[in-house]
Amino acid sequence: MKTLLTICLCSLALALASLAQSPAPPQAPPPGAPPQAASPGAPAGVNPAAPAQLPTGSAPPAGPAAPGATVTATLSPAPATAQSPSPAAEEKSSGGLVGSNWLIDKFHKGGPIMWPILIVSIIGLTVVIERIFWWTARWFRRDPKRIEKVFTAIENGDLTEASKLSRGSRDPVLRMMWNGLNHQHASLQGALQVAAGIEIKRAGRFLVVMDTLVTLAPLLGLLGTITGLIRSFSFLGNEELAVQAVTGGIAEALIATACGLGIAIFALIPFNFFTSRVSNLEFELQTAATNLEVMLGAQTAAREMEIGGAPTSGKGASI
Repeated sequence: MKTLLTICLCSLALALASLAQSPAPPQAPPPGAPPQAASPGAPAGVNPAAPAQLPTGSAPPAGPAAPGATVTATLSPAPATAQSPSPAAEEKSSGGLVGSNWLIDKFHKGGPIMWPILIVSIIGLTVVIERIFWWTARWFRRDPKRIEKVFTAIENGDLTEASKLSRGSRDPVLRMMWNGLNHQHASLQGALQVAAGIEIKRAGRFLVVMDTLVTLAPLLGLLGTITGLIRSFSFLGNEELAVQAVTGGIAEALIATACGLGIAIFALIPFNFFTSRVSNLEFELQTAATNLEVMLGAQTAAREMEIGGAPTSGKGASI
């Protein structure tokens, strides 16, 4: 599991590094910028297929022109209008949201508090992936039929067969039962408690980390909100930069808050799910340990009755 944790951290770090090294988008001219003026000597573009237009206010010739006469026509250029590219064309030219570094742009607008939020998100995602793999492997390690065979062997009084069936199993319940069967002469209850505690500790690993992340992420988002508002109010005295600075500070506050809440929501659902799985495993271990103690206690009581009843019957026969 440590190897898996290291692999997850390295893969996330490489992904963030590749995203950070993506090229910056091309700068589009502002909507109010005038079009580039042509050089004085450059001729205006004329469509050869368009008909020649006479000057405005001049009347057309009354009749056909003479063969040797020359007709002078002036072309009026169309008024130049600055056309701003459509949002779809801008997005297509820049490669979409990912190509335009939308994520990195929002990250920088969130302020310096986004760095600890990023670290918290990486840790939370890594823990969730590791726990998913662990519980999936534990699901495939379950062997309820083998547990029933062990209980059947104990009920029949064959403790050697029960110990042999539970040996080498990867099921937590069978491992606990094997530990109890091998230490029943010393302390059966103590052996079962130690084995069950080890299994519960393995199942509940990193739950404290997830609980901390669920609480820490919204607090970091709230801290980003406070720093963004402080930045906004610090520029209120300057009339030239007041609107832009206040807008940037509010954007920083909202982005940090949204990221903190998103991480908390993302970590809360797996945390509750894994906590419920640990509770179910604890119940299974307690049930199996209680059944094992009851069955072994009943066999021990029956054996003591058999041993204690033999001399009594012999003494009565002699009398």
